[in-house]
Amino acid sequence: MIHRAVYPGTFDPVTYGHIDLMKRALRMCDEIIVAISDNPAKSPLFTFEERKRFIEDSTGHLKGITVEYFDVLLVDYMKMLGANLVIRGVRAISDFEYEFQMALMNRALNPEIETVFLIPNEKYSFVSSRLIKEVAAFGGGVSHLVPASVAEALRQRVGKLQKDR
Repeated sequence: MIHRAVYPGTFDPVTYGHIDLMKRALRMCDEIIVAISDNPAKSPLFTFEERKRFIEDSTGHLKGITVEYFDVLLVDYMKMLGANLVIRGVRAISDFEYEFQMALMNRALNPEIETVFLIPNEKYSFVSSRLIKEVAAFGGGVSHLVPASVAEALRQRVGKLQKDR
C-alpha cells in the first residue's frame, strides 16, 4: 500500500466524478492529498476556500483525505510532501492525451514521480467541472452530478452572474 498520493486539480467545482476517483484512490493509498491549484488557463468560479469547503463537506466521511492549496510546480509540491504518486482521472481518449503529456513532463522533472490514471464510474464518465458550470449557467439541473452544497452554490453564483449581464 502506498502511503501518500496527490490528486491535483482545480476542482471548480468538485463533482461526483472527482469524489468517485478519491474513493478509488483510497483503495490504493493510506492518504490522498487533494491539491487545489489555479490553472492560469482557467478562471475559477469559486474561491479556493469555497472549493476546499465543498470537497471537505463531501468527503468528511472518508478517512485519509486532506485538502490543500498549492501554487508551485506539482513535482516541487510533491517533494515538499514526501509524496511520489499522482492520481489523475481519465474519462476519454482526449483526456488521456493531455494527461499522458503531463505525466511524462512530471517524470522528466522528477523521475521518482509516478502517475496512476483512474477511470471513473461510467455514470460520471461524461462529467467535467466545465460542463457542470455551462449546464448550470443555462438553468439546467446538476444536482445528480455534484454534491448538494455545490448545486446550491452554483444556483446562487450563476443566478448572480446572469443578473449582472
